[in-house]
This record gives sequence, C-alpha cells and structure tokens, in this order.
Amino acid sequence: MIQFNYETDFKLNDEANTSSWIQECIQKEEGSLGEINYIFCDDDYLHKINVEFLQHDTLTDIISFDYSLGKEVSGDIFISIERVKENASLFNVPFENELHRVIIHGVLHYLGFKDKTDEEKEMMRGKENECLEILNKI
Repeated sequence: MIQFNYETDFKLNDEANTSSWIQECIQKEEGSLGEINYIFCDDDYLHKINVEFLQHDTLTDIISFDYSLGKEVSGDIFISIERVKENASLFNVPFENELHRVIIHGVLHYLGFKDKTDEEKEMMRGKENECLEILNKI
C-alpha cells in the first residue's frame, strides 16, 4: 500500500497513477510492495528530521527511512517540495520530472541501489531514467 501525506500546501495531481507507476517499478526490479508512506513537506520540516535523526545540519530534497524486509519494499519517504522546485530550476527540468525522479529515488534505495560512489550514482541515475520511461508509457 502506498499512502501520500501532505505537510505543506502541495498535492500530487494523480495519486492513483503515481501509485501504479511506483508498483510497476518495484515489480520490474523483482520486489514486492509492502507499505510506503510519502510525506511531502517544506525545507524546515525536512531539516528538523535531518538534524534530529541523521545529525546532518543541511537542507536536502529527500530523506528515506527503510523498513523493507527482503524483497518486500516498505518505508517512509520525506520529500521537500521547496528543494525539488529549486533543483528543477537549477537543473533546468520541469518540476514534475524532478519530483518523479525524487519519488522513485527513495524506492530504488529500498530495492538495494546506492549512490555513494560515482559508479553507484551512474547506476542509480540509469534506474531512475528507466522508471521515468515507464511513467511516460502509463
């Protein structure tokens, strides 16, 4: 089950379509869906979580807490809409594209993909792009 929660004025345009897409990406990587909670928030909200739980005094676009068991994907994914908007502008991409990239990024972590090294970042970006292509076909 995928739930979308809002701690800011933002709201997804099509929760059902987004849920179907996320599930399809999970299945493509041979995972199964457990429970994923998305929490859309602002910079202040996510900064407090970053400081309290990760001891990082920085702004970020996403923080994910992984509760997955084996191939069953579960967790809480916090996304700062302010950061996503700023990053979309910085990378000169539409907001929706950057938002979808961040939405699936957390799930890919749950599926075992990392992004610490250059090689891992390249693999993660490739998987994000594969999932974005799936979304474009839905």
